[in-house]
Amino acid sequence: MRRIWMVDIARELCLNREHLLTLVRTAEEAGYDSIGLYLEHRFAFECTPWAHGIGAIQPDDIRWLQKQTDLQIIPFINLLGHFEGFLYTEEGKVHRAELMKGLQACASKPEFVELAKKILRETIEVFDSEEIHIGGDETAQLDSHPLDKARIEAFEGDDGKAMIYGEHFGPLAEMTLEMGRTPSVWADMFSQHPTALDHLPKETILYDWQYFSGCAESAKPLKEKGFKVVGSPTLHIYNAAWAHLPESEKNIRDVSRDCRDAGLDGVCMTTWEYGLFGSLETTLPAVQAAAGIIKDPDGAPGLIEGYKGDAKEWAELMGIELNKLGAPFKFTGIRSGLKCRLLLYGNPFLAWMHHADELCGETGQAALTICDQAMQAAPSEAEKSPVIFTRSAIEFVLMAEKARRHYAQGETEAAISALAPTRYLFDTLEKTAKRNHERFGASLADVERCRKAKLHVETVMQQIRSCGKRELGYLPAFEIVTNPRFTAHDQGCWWLINRWANE
Repeated sequence: MRRIWMVDIARELCLNREHLLTLVRTAEEAGYDSIGLYLEHRFAFECTPWAHGIGAIQPDDIRWLQKQTDLQIIPFINLLGHFEGFLYTEEGKVHRAELMKGLQACASKPEFVELAKKILRETIEVFDSEEIHIGGDETAQLDSHPLDKARIEAFEGDDGKAMIYGEHFGPLAEMTLEMGRTPSVWADMFSQHPTALDHLPKETILYDWQYFSGCAESAKPLKEKGFKVVGSPTLHIYNAAWAHLPESEKNIRDVSRDCRDAGLDGVCMTTWEYGLFGSLETTLPAVQAAAGIIKDPDGAPGLIEGYKGDAKEWAELMGIELNKLGAPFKFTGIRSGLKCRLLLYGNPFLAWMHHADELCGETGQAALTICDQAMQAAPSEAEKSPVIFTRSAIEFVLMAEKARRHYAQGETEAAISALAPTRYLFDTLEKTAKRNHERFGASLADVERCRKAKLHVETVMQQIRSCGKRELGYLPAFEIVTNPRFTAHDQGCWWLINRWANE
């Protein structure tokens, strides 16, 4: 049974050749037979020169890397959904399914179909792997563009979305075969649109990603249709302050056991989203331990056993004990709310608004204690980074709540003084993000997010000073005066209550 590790480099990583080689060596030592590179817009395709952000992997980097290993280096590209890195550029927006919404291109635009073929052709020319993964997951906007809607309305079958999907990916899979490679796609859309499978050549490999259960039930109809199936669990990073080790281990064991028992083609262990202060280096021991679980899901040691010495104590604290505290650290199926609200949305006060009740009490203090212990156990700067982020997020919420209390009493200068230390907090986070980037190609966007958060706090401090003593004749609520859209004298907050605010 095949053992594959897929690493997401599309979400803001800037990996150089040394970093890529480290990933390959990690996979080799662990016993994986393939490593997948999830690319999206972070690969410098010749046909998309307008989408090459700083740090995008170059074709020559892959050609060099392939000479360093016998592993299959499988490209994971996306040719319909998850095309957002292309769509939100000036040149790429012509391909979008909807204006300022979603992540999908329009499958009915001939110019997009031609672009997808060019991307696929370039991928095959650069990568030597027998398999080429052409994406296909999470295409929720199949009927969003007028051209797609018109085709669906004219379709005489039962599922027009399946037709749109199948008529897009079927020819791309055939093209892959004609160029001497084996196509593979994500399998999630076939549970909603099973007739789309009729458009794919039987040589196509289906990746059945199941991150919260095993894959026995979901893979069965795919295999019965005559397709090879790869089960895909994940190391839960995107939804954690650092990682959820027990839940990840259970997911990997369940999927690996189902793949073994059902005689599936293999297991692809995925690792998603290292932005927002994720730390790729610190998850490598878990990635290696996961390979053992894939090989022996019943008897292999757990993920925590991949860590040694102080690193094991650190991983227990950040990957197990912190998560036991519950919200906002508990295991969920979506991105970490604490991460997103502090940095992703451009308004760090969202972290206060949603998590003050949770963190301004025993949970917050217990989390700070765990962070202190983790800092002491951290064997290197890499392990310190997620701790610094977590501690900073908690401290910001505490500072914001202190400021709110002063603000509510009309004590504007005291409120401003309570927020002043957040300047240093975001300066520290910015420096940490820079070091993360310099050390292992971490997100440059994180650097900018920290700067943006600090600037917003400065703006809020000015707004508190200008209206905190009821100069407007009323006192705006703290969650209003801290919002980036706050406008003095707009007491009814029309920017908020009108549902068309983003239109």
